[in-house]
Amino acid sequence: MYDFAIIGGGIVGLSTAMAVSKRYPDSKILVLEKESRWAFHQTGNNSGVIHSGVYYKPGSFKAKFCREGCQSMVEFCQAHDIPHEVCGKVIVATEEKELPLLENLYQRGLQNDIPIAKITAEEVREIEPHVNCIAGIRVFSTGIADYKKVCQKYAEIVQRQGGDLRLNTKVEKIVETSKGQVLETKQGEFETRFVINCAGLHSDRIAKLGKVDPQAKIVPFRGEYYELTPEKRGLVKGLIYPVPNPDFPFLGVHFTRMIDGSVHAGPNAVLSLKREGYHKTDFDLRDFAEVMTFPGFWKLAAKHYDEGFQEIIRSFSKAAFVRSLQRLIPDVQMEDVVPTHAGVRAQALMNDGKLVDDFLIIKGQHSVHVCNAPSPAATSSIEIGKAVVDQIPEPEHLRSTVRA
Repeated sequence: MYDFAIIGGGIVGLSTAMAVSKRYPDSKILVLEKESRWAFHQTGNNSGVIHSGVYYKPGSFKAKFCREGCQSMVEFCQAHDIPHEVCGKVIVATEEKELPLLENLYQRGLQNDIPIAKITAEEVREIEPHVNCIAGIRVFSTGIADYKKVCQKYAEIVQRQGGDLRLNTKVEKIVETSKGQVLETKQGEFETRFVINCAGLHSDRIAKLGKVDPQAKIVPFRGEYYELTPEKRGLVKGLIYPVPNPDFPFLGVHFTRMIDGSVHAGPNAVLSLKREGYHKTDFDLRDFAEVMTFPGFWKLAAKHYDEGFQEIIRSFSKAAFVRSLQRLIPDVQMEDVVPTHAGVRAQALMNDGKLVDDFLIIKGQHSVHVCNAPSPAATSSIEIGKAVVDQIPEPEHLRSTVRA
């Protein structure tokens, strides 16, 4: 009998396991991951950015957890010698019509207590000499990190605390019992008093297995990237972002210097025809049918059909993708970029077509379900873990062992 079973071995699942082991050091903890390694999906394919929290609605989980997580992630990387850098970033306006949006973003940054400054086009070019813009803002606390190594360290910490970590173990059924729940897998059954669902791309399905209404459906969006060729990496010194569309959940095509020195350009955002669809040809009938028969998707598509069409064009046309990059750096040419990995964002969508724009944490009778944790979940992972543990009723048999 385990006290806690965490489903999902991405950065949120492992950080939650770490938070549980800290709060309840004598508890028996199980982490189940269906893949052969940790951080296989969203975590292992993200841009590696330590976000500041500048974009998110004041008072939201994202704003709070990201602002605090930006600091706690840097401190964690420092404490465990994980490659990282607080390099800052610039967000730039390239057209007059973007200036009011840039001002709104600056004010939001101030509301969220983010270290931020308005800078002129000349000051932007002192930081990023090749950028084309008419104004910008500088976000000082943004950084980059190796999140795969962060996850590996989380797993080591949980294991050192006595946690039982199982790879290649997919949960296929959850059965309620008088003492808790039984998780059925092909590798056997695991009995636990409490379940924590951090299954990312499959979090809504795991919630339903546990007889909990996830209140939304996961719709997968693939983000495709190009990479600057090594001889052109000098065009980008750090992180360069456009002013995002405030009505669209994605930040727009941008440039990111990775921790290994490479420079990634992207992503676009297109509907994936498979929840784990990292390639254009990936298709899963169940995943596709669920989206196509979900009213919320068609309401979203009707509202954003123009942006969606542009994203599809960028997916199939390198020339169109490069043109979007040239808005920020005109010197980038077709031969300067090559395709690189893609990621899939697990975005929760409600029946009325509204995107869940905050982290979504739902309580069951003997469970907690993290049902929306896209970006900035990696940055916020330590804080999300703490918040999930705060949702757990204190087990009577562990009360004398609780750590503050």
